[in-house]
Amino acid sequence: MASLISPHPAGNSVILSPQLKSRTSFPHSFSSLPFSSSFSATLTTNTFKGLYAFPNTRNNNSNDANTVYRSHSSQTRRDSRSTSPYKRKQRRSSSDEVSLRKNQNESDRFRQDPTLMNLDIDLVSLCKEGRLEEVIEYVERGVSADLCAFGALLHSCGELKSLELCKRVHELLKRSPLTSDTVLNNKLIDAYVKCGSMKDARRTFDQMRERNTGSWCLMVNGYAENGEGDEGLLLFEQMKKQGLRPDEETFSAVLAACADAGAVEEALLHFDFMKNTSGFVLGIEHYLRVIEVLGRAGHLREAQEFVERVPFEPTVDLWDALWKFARIHGDIELEDHAHELLISLDPSKGAAKQVPLPPRKKNSGINMVEEKNRLSEYRCMKSYKEEGYGKLKGLNGQMREAGYVPDTRYVLHDIDEEAKEQALQYHSERLAIAYGLISTPARTTLRIIKNLRICGDCHNAIKIMSKIVGRELIVRDNKRFHHFRDGKCSCGDYW
Repeated sequence: MASLISPHPAGNSVILSPQLKSRTSFPHSFSSLPFSSSFSATLTTNTFKGLYAFPNTRNNNSNDANTVYRSHSSQTRRDSRSTSPYKRKQRRSSSDEVSLRKNQNESDRFRQDPTLMNLDIDLVSLCKEGRLEEVIEYVERGVSADLCAFGALLHSCGELKSLELCKRVHELLKRSPLTSDTVLNNKLIDAYVKCGSMKDARRTFDQMRERNTGSWCLMVNGYAENGEGDEGLLLFEQMKKQGLRPDEETFSAVLAACADAGAVEEALLHFDFMKNTSGFVLGIEHYLRVIEVLGRAGHLREAQEFVERVPFEPTVDLWDALWKFARIHGDIELEDHAHELLISLDPSKGAAKQVPLPPRKKNSGINMVEEKNRLSEYRCMKSYKEEGYGKLKGLNGQMREAGYVPDTRYVLHDIDEEAKEQALQYHSERLAIAYGLISTPARTTLRIIKNLRICGDCHNAIKIMSKIVGRELIVRDNKRFHHFRDGKCSCGDYW
């Protein structure tokens, strides 16, 4: 259980794409949501025809769905012809040396070992035992990996949130006869999504020869989880243009993307289509998604009315979701009402309002820095290199100047205010970020995997840090990914 910092070059970092405006847009006035009279009264048949006009084509290789990644080799050749023969020879010699070194490293890495090629090694069992690197090394040295072995490898990479291991398995998959298998490519997309790298997931998706509904669903849900809901909704529009009909799971991902993008009316249109037109059987997860859409947008009364109008007895999960959003937005009356109903359905929820105790020692916050195949561990208040301490101290001063004010509510120990502020400054994720900043090149993306949920004060502090240092800081706590960039977080402060 740990928090990891994984520095990667800018070319491998996750890029938060700008919001694209080509998807269906809706007016931004919410003065009269459809809950005032009938939930579906404002949604007409003509609206559905416009929103769900599926073409007959199923060409998955159209330009609308694929992103073309062009190389610059042609431009390089044109530039080389414009130089003198001597300079061209010099540049080619340097380039050949780099290429030769790279090819040599690749050949060393994938050199087959004749002693291993005929051995019967149970790769799936080794993956279940957590010996992932050992399995990868076996395959690199010539041990044959079948569909189940690659599936186990990709599942393990996703569970470990290890982007580097995921890329190594991807390279092995490219070299295997299974490189075009749709199921494995879907597992690869899922692994990249769990590692927080939507750029790699999208590249894999665009290069797939064949896609199924699950491929599109994974991408839409991945964009929603990584704070790029607009990209997910745009991809859903492309899916409909391909003639693919979304299933219940895809619609759940679309509603999650709507919640992230703040597209309230669009989410209600999708939900009403599912309920009244598609013939789908709605599950509890779809109703929870609608509450999330309304709750994140601050429409708490509409969310309450929606819970009270569901066609079944409201469950603990529904009232719990409404209660949490009431707490976030400070609606004390609704918070108390939802909590009372929550306790009546599940008395064990009665302790939810109590102040949580500090974590036990064995579950204390831990961070590890992943750098050049080496892991360095950082615990809360653990002393480490003096330069790292100095970097953090300097950051604290810059953050104060940028408007940071410590929120001591997140310190649960009975100490004075000054000691609480000191305790906040040395939370484990901040120590790990400080070390990552001094041990990696400028503008390198840092990846942090934390074993506990990030506290609200650290969330605000890291937003300011990302603006000060000019880097993207990707933090994965025990709930979701947070992409901090330019003083903002992809979660929109809802986690």
